[in-house]
Order: sequence, then structure tokens, then C-alpha cells
Amino acid sequence: MQHSTQRPATDSGTVTIGGDLTVYRLGFGTMRLTGPGIWGPPTDRQEALAVLHHALDLGVNLLDTADSYG
Repeated sequence: MQHSTQRPATDSGTVTIGGDLTVYRLGFGTMRLTGPGIWGPPTDRQEALAVLHHALDLGVNLLDTADSYG
């Protein structure tokens, strides 16, 4: 796994959502962790977990788990 220049999510500032939940402005969209499809197991479960853990290590505290947008 290669990463470009890394900055913590805390650098993005915060926003309050839902009236009382404060999160960093930089979130992580998890939809593609399952691979090329929308649902189902990831192609490489260990790699998907490593990506998720890396986001958390960088301070991400908003995980977008939507399976579609529109």
C-alpha cells in the first residue's frame, strides 16, 4: 500500500452535523471497500481493513457507509 503526503483529519477543522455531533470535515467513504461491486465481501479483506485502520489512525471520525448517492 502506498500513500501520498499524509495529513491528519484534524487539520480539516470540524463541523457539527445532526445538531449535536461534531466531526472532522474530512470523512472517509467506505462504499468501495467491498471491491468493484456495491455489496459483498471485499476482494482483499486484509487490505480493506488496513485502509480503514489507516484512515482511523489519521484521525478520521466520520465513516460514510452509504451504498448509493442521489
